[in-house]
Formats: sequence, C-alpha cells, structure tokens
Amino acid sequence: MSDFDPTNLRHHQRAWSRRTFLGKSAQAIGALALGSLLDSRLLGAAAAPAGRWQGILPSPHFLPRAKRIIHLCMAGGPSHVDLFDPKPELNRLDGKPFPESFTKGQQLAQLQNTVLLARGSPYTFSRCGLSGQIISDLLPHTQTIADDICIVRSMHTEQINHDPAHAFMNAGSIIKGRPSMGSWLLYGLGSEADNLPGYIVLMSNGPGADQPVSARQWSAGFLPSRFQGVQFYSKGAPVHYVGNPDGVCQSTQRQVIDEIARLNGFQEEESLDPEIQTRIAQYELAFKMQASVPELADLSSEPQSILDLYGVKQPGDGSFASNCLLARRLIERGTRFVQLYHRGWDHHGDLDPRLRQVCKLTDQPAAALVKDLKQRGLLEDTLVIWGGEFGRTPMGQGSGRDHHINAFSIWMAGAGIRGGLTWGSTDELGYRFLKDGQEMHVHDLHATMLATFGIDHTRLVHRYQGRDFRLTDVHGKVATGIFG
Repeated sequence: MSDFDPTNLRHHQRAWSRRTFLGKSAQAIGALALGSLLDSRLLGAAAAPAGRWQGILPSPHFLPRAKRIIHLCMAGGPSHVDLFDPKPELNRLDGKPFPESFTKGQQLAQLQNTVLLARGSPYTFSRCGLSGQIISDLLPHTQTIADDICIVRSMHTEQINHDPAHAFMNAGSIIKGRPSMGSWLLYGLGSEADNLPGYIVLMSNGPGADQPVSARQWSAGFLPSRFQGVQFYSKGAPVHYVGNPDGVCQSTQRQVIDEIARLNGFQEEESLDPEIQTRIAQYELAFKMQASVPELADLSSEPQSILDLYGVKQPGDGSFASNCLLARRLIERGTRFVQLYHRGWDHHGDLDPRLRQVCKLTDQPAAALVKDLKQRGLLEDTLVIWGGEFGRTPMGQGSGRDHHINAFSIWMAGAGIRGGLTWGSTDELGYRFLKDGQEMHVHDLHATMLATFGIDHTRLVHRYQGRDFRLTDVHGKVATGIFG
C-alpha cells in the first residue's frame, strides 16, 4: 500500500521531494525548454515574480508618447451627422428619397428593404477655437476643447449590431476568446499600479432602457486571466466585499493570504499552470485593494471647483461625471487602461429629445476630463479616446436613425495627438468615408493607439494554438499624420 495520503500536507511535501521531483523534473525542464524555443518570452514570464506584472516587452519599439489611456465609450452609436460632420446637402434632401447609388448592395440594419428617406440634421454647428473645428452646438463644452482634440471623421467598422460591434471595437474580432485592447496593452507593458488593477471598467446609463454591454468586452481571451479588465461599480462601493468581515483584523487577513499563496505555490510547482500564478497575484492584489479602493472612491479631497468642472452633483452617484473624475484618480494611481461606458446612444426613435439628454449628461464631463488632465500636466502622456462602436444612418428611421458602419466620428486627445485637427472626410451625405489617405478602420485605430505607447502593432504577439495572434490580426495602419 502506498504511504501517500493526499489529504496530508506533510506527506504531500515528502512525496514531492522524494519521488515527484525526480520523476517530473526532467519532463518539466524539457517542457520549459521546448516552450522557450517556441516562444522565448515564456521563460522570462515563468521566472517573473508574483507581484506587479512588468510587461512582456523588454522595452518599447520606439519612443512612447503615452503612459496610460482613458477610453470614453459612447455605447449605442452617436450620430456623426448631428455632432461632428455637418452635411448641407443632406439637409437639402431632408424628407426626400435617399439616392440609391449610395446604398445599393450595402448592408443595413433595420432599414433593409424599406423606403430610404434622407434625414437632415436639425442642429446648428459652430467653428470653435483657433483651429476652427466644426462641432455641434449640442456639445458646447466639447467646443471649448476644440484646439486640444483631433476629430476623426473617417472611422468605419465591419459589424452592424451592438454586441459584435463592441467586440470588434475592443478586440478587433467578433470571435469569442480574443483579448480586448486593454488586455493586450496590459500584457505588453504591465501596469504602474501596485494596489489597483491595471485595467478598470466603469459603467453609467443614459435616459431610458438601452442595449446591455457584456463583460466579454473587457475579456483577456486566450491571454492569462490576470490581464482581464476589472469592472468597478459606479455607485456605492466600487468593489463588493473588499472590506474584512467583522472580527477579522488586517494581520489575520495577511496570514490567510500568505498561507493561500504558499499552498498555491505547491500546486504551481507540480502542475506548471500559469493560471495559478495569476491566482496568487490576484489574492495579493485583492488584499492591497482593501486599503486603496476606499481611498480612491472618497472624493471628499477634491475641491468644489473640480466637482463643478466635471458637473458632479453627488460624488459617487454612478453618473458619467463621477466616473470621469474617478478615471483621472485611477490613472494618477498607476492604472494603465480605464474604460468608461455610457449607455444611451441607441436612437432608433425620438432622436431629438434623447440625443439632447445624452449630450447633456456626457458633454461637460468629457471636456472637463481633458481640461483637468491638461492643467495637471497629465494630458501630454495620457491618451483620451471618445466614440461609439459605430454611427447612425443619414437616412431616417421614423423619428430616429439606424445603425451605420460606413462612416462615423470619434475624437482623440493627448499623448502627442495633434489638437485642432480634423482627420478624414465623408461624402456629401455622410454615408461613406472617403479614400483620401486619411481613412481609419478599427484596425487602424488599434495600430495608432499602440503606436502612442511605442509599440509596433505587428510585434506585440501571443502564440495560441499554433498561431501568432495580435490585436490588429493581419491588418492595421498607423495614422502618423495625427501626431504633432
């Protein structure tokens, strides 16, 4: 009968030192050697400490401009022809048949096989700042940062429904199991935060019911799970159960974490499973967050002038304004990637009242974020991106607009992006981007984003199931012209 008892830790330790080490060490060393031949970075990753991840890239591929990113996700699809891309010809055709030459053979969402009528914009636009960028009067606060932002009018995508379009915007693919761009960035560069996650997601809601945003949008996919985004709650405690239960002091909790790490270490030595290292690191991070998260969420240290700048009525109320302020506090504490989702932009009907409402909720905070970062000297190495997963049709859908993938607008600021620049163009009706050398596909946006961090998008790869994958797949072109 064997003397090994799997429930007895001392027997387990003896079994390792006496038999398992001799029996498995040759296999383990051989497997590690083979792995390092297939991907030389694995050897360094296996030897990395359990603490803060330093990134798979030993150094940037070229001079980085950005250290961190805040992605303002306008979930649902903002209407470019109503906000950033005015079309006098569309207004002239308002209510008349939309020219078939634009739409024949084109993919539409809910307007397929219906009579297509042009829908002009009822809103006025103004030239803003010294640059004279054209921005809708629905966004008076964004108008005040016209010289700090680059408006990209030539965005286009491939997915016409919300969830796959979000997935494509985040991961460059609709295939489940692909890592999001925040996960890729964290994998490549690591995080500067010791006691907070390196990739954090916050959510706020617009008026009325709207499309859900699934957690797969910040998934690590086939990358180790330590690179997954962590959703913080926008209202109340950002992280549930982060505090100790009654009767458990900090020193006791420390002992528990250390013992769990020790036991996980035994299992890791035997199985060589990288997810065990993730588990050890996440337990340690959770312990550190017990002190850091309450301090992060306490906005009482912020002066009233800053609260007023963002339009925060009640700190921590779950609003987009509170989330924008929280995003600034997160990057100050070393978080690499912050995503703020604001739902409420899916305007199939009641476009006028709903668009006015959602602009009022998001315009001031987004502009305030850029101003606040600038006055603190953070904008120069923080990339800010504002935009949705697609746009809205220049054709009407009752009292609203349908989904549109052939043209939409975003804006970018900071990290060497040229402020006061309008990049790319669309046709006279705002239906399709123009091929003028300034078009920007989602893959191009990802390549450009990585470039701000000094990363060649073709060289940030991960081998999975026998193939080298990257965020931009086999596509992507850096929009070098938007850099100052």
